[in-house]
Amino acid sequence: MAMPTVAQESQVRFALKTPLAPIGKYLTEPIRLFRTYELSNFRPDLMAGLTVAVILLPQAIAFALIAELPPQMGLYAAVVGGIVGALWGSSNQIHNGPTNAISLLVLSTLSSTAIPGTPEYIVAASMLALMVGIFQLILGLARLGVLVNFVSHSVIVGFASGAGVLILIKQIGPLLGLTPVGEHIAESTLGLILDIPESHLLTAAIGIGTIAFLIIVNRLNPNLPAALMAMIIASLIVYPFRLDLLGVSVIGSLPSGFPPMTDFQNIDFDLLGQLLTGAIAVGAIGLVESTAISKSVSVQTRQRLDSNQEFVGQGMANALTGLFSGYPVAGSFSRTAVNFRAGARTRIAAILASTLVLVAMQFLGPFARYLPRSALAGVLIVTAYGMIDQGEIRRILRGGRGDAVIMVVTFLGTLFLHIETAVLIGILFSFVRYIMHTSTPRVHTVVPDETFKHFAFDSERDDCPQLGIVEILGDLYFGAVNYVEDFILDLAAQNPDQRYLLIRMHNVNNADFSGIHMLENVVRTYRDRGGDVFLVRVSFRVMQRMKDTEFDQYLGLDHLLDEDIAISHLFYRVLDPAVCIYECPIRVFKECQNLPKRLDLIGFTLDRDLSQKDYATIDAKDLWTRLNELEPEQLPDLIDVREPREFRNGHINGARSVPLPLITSMDPTLAKDRPIIIVCRSGRRSRQAVSILSSSGHSNVSILQGGMLAWESAGLLEAIDAYADKNRSNNRSGPEKNK
Repeated sequence: MAMPTVAQESQVRFALKTPLAPIGKYLTEPIRLFRTYELSNFRPDLMAGLTVAVILLPQAIAFALIAELPPQMGLYAAVVGGIVGALWGSSNQIHNGPTNAISLLVLSTLSSTAIPGTPEYIVAASMLALMVGIFQLILGLARLGVLVNFVSHSVIVGFASGAGVLILIKQIGPLLGLTPVGEHIAESTLGLILDIPESHLLTAAIGIGTIAFLIIVNRLNPNLPAALMAMIIASLIVYPFRLDLLGVSVIGSLPSGFPPMTDFQNIDFDLLGQLLTGAIAVGAIGLVESTAISKSVSVQTRQRLDSNQEFVGQGMANALTGLFSGYPVAGSFSRTAVNFRAGARTRIAAILASTLVLVAMQFLGPFARYLPRSALAGVLIVTAYGMIDQGEIRRILRGGRGDAVIMVVTFLGTLFLHIETAVLIGILFSFVRYIMHTSTPRVHTVVPDETFKHFAFDSERDDCPQLGIVEILGDLYFGAVNYVEDFILDLAAQNPDQRYLLIRMHNVNNADFSGIHMLENVVRTYRDRGGDVFLVRVSFRVMQRMKDTEFDQYLGLDHLLDEDIAISHLFYRVLDPAVCIYECPIRVFKECQNLPKRLDLIGFTLDRDLSQKDYATIDAKDLWTRLNELEPEQLPDLIDVREPREFRNGHINGARSVPLPLITSMDPTLAKDRPIIIVCRSGRRSRQAVSILSSSGHSNVSILQGGMLAWESAGLLEAIDAYADKNRSNNRSGPEKNK
């Protein structure tokens, strides 16, 4: 997708200052989606859409049966929810539609208002979707997307685990051909155990065989559409032997055509009050679940998400699904993961997947009549077991008491209370925990004081150009980590050359899983830009949490420093001394005080106003091509301005070492009639050299963009060395061959 320009981003920020601007921005998202869409993304989006559609078709039918709704309602929800959610959403990879957890929550909400299977029950499901959509739309348009940050991840884990257990138990009856007995889990479980001898053998054989087939196929090749294959095979077994006449229950033919409008004319408006609590619970869980999914994917794609836009997308999807004979939808963990792995680049992939399901309904609907319900039950049982994330449960139980309590309470409430009540209790516990902690911890940069014995916040003093030092004064829990992360990432954006970060954590007494994930993202961000992160004064409790979650291994134990020697260690072993000597005009640390500064040889400091338009650049591969193809007399003068020790450690073949201070002496070998290309470590010293040479009459001077870091990242250092050992005329194959 085309990225917005700086001017466009400024216009957006200015527009947001007016009250009505956000509403227009959120509601016109489909226009921006198609206006900025690049045709080069269509093929990968189409392939991802095909892959997801194969999974979506059987899931939509199965999840509708969880809610005890007709299969076509699941298909309608898959089509409308998937398309509308993609049009108005934010995440490029998330896929909306029916989900197992939301379906179970819908069943719990509707079962107290109408009898499953009746027209009233079906209309109530669509009305619930409409109410959920309105609730989510209000939150999104009011820019309350930040609220989702204050719902603990433990609520989702507890609810998903409890829902998985409930789905598994509820599907044992259809799996064995038994009629469920009792409303509560204990009563239902006991009734199923007592009725097992009454199982329908053919139904049980198909259901159990489906489970075995899914397990085997998933182990042999997880990329195969095992659920769809199992349903097709089960239908092919039922049809020729007419097992439906022998007692095997089938779902019947599916309707074709577009989703019809819901008839709300005869609805009882007293129903709205009865559905209100459930609508809030379904809406809240849908938002938290969808936001968690989109954030987990964005960590890998680096997409900047808009939680308010995601709220609007979920709201529009549910509202229109309710209007077109569907039931509530949300983001799906499984389908989003498949969509991402299949290579989806934009939201068009989700639109294509739902459109393909609509096309399949036109041709495959009549052939689904022989699909046995026991096969669907087998698919749902395998899916429900996968909802119980045992690894995450163990991490939470090992981690902190607060997370564990929230998870256990939500899990037990899901099993033994009305599910919507359990969800709201879990959310309430999260807010109570949030209130008990500081929601916005103080975070600021610090520098050594004048005695170099203590660190202090001083907005008047300059920071080190290479190393930022941040102090966090508060706990890193789920309600505060976004604030802390935004501060650190904004600091990194404002200081692009400051590639190293030291975090002082002596005032961080607690860190939950969200805090650990935040630290992981910060470390990943700095490492992606060629730097690193170090921690000092980590408390015992936080250190224990890091060990429990294996963050200490990810960071590296050598990155947990003793504060008394941290600066010395970083100064002498991590920071670039050439930057300190030739570029940095300030003396921040004690170690800087006796360091010789050679700024007098250069003539200007980091405060220079040299912009990129003032010098020419050449990227690594273009330079490789030029060195490889030009004749010797046409080659540019390749000048490496790094220190001699850096030059000896590795350099471009054919370059000659002229350290930056010597540039000021105007070596006569720097001919003015020959192109000059300046090379340094990252490009900073090259810009200084260009300024000096340009002021002395050298007009044809370029910079190797990114310096030796870019050259080595492209795998070209080895290529040049290999080239030097061969005859130039016999080595014209390009850099990729020698990587």
